[in-house]
Amino acid sequence: MSHIAKTPNPPYYAVIFSSERSEDDNGYEVMGEKMVKLASDQPGFLGVESVRDKNGFGLTISYWESTEAIQNWKEHSLHQLAQQKGKAQWYLRYKTRVCRVERDYGFDRNEDLS
Repeated sequence: MSHIAKTPNPPYYAVIFSSERSEDDNGYEVMGEKMVKLASDQPGFLGVESVRDKNGFGLTISYWESTEAIQNWKEHSLHQLAQQKGKAQWYLRYKTRVCRVERDYGFDRNEDLS
C-alpha cells in the first residue's frame, strides 16, 4: 500500500502543516484520525500524506481542488475545535502554508511501464 496520495493532473492546491508536538498526548491520535476521515468527506478533498518523527516534528500535506475547498475545511466547526485543542494542548508551534501545485511527476517501480 502506498502512502503517497493519488492526485489529479495539476493545477491543484496543497496545504502543508508543519508542527512540533507538546508532551500532552491526551486524545491527539483519536482526533487526528477523526480529522483525516472528516477531511476526506469534504468537497474538493484530494488526498493526504502525513509523517511524524520520534522527536514530535510532523508534516501533514493535504491536497485540494480549490482555495474555496481549503477555506471551507478551515472553517468547518469540528476542524475548528481540533485547531483550538491543538493550540491549547497538543502543539508547541506550527506553521501552515497553502501552495498551488503547478507540476508534479514521480516514479513507481510497481507500475507497468510497457
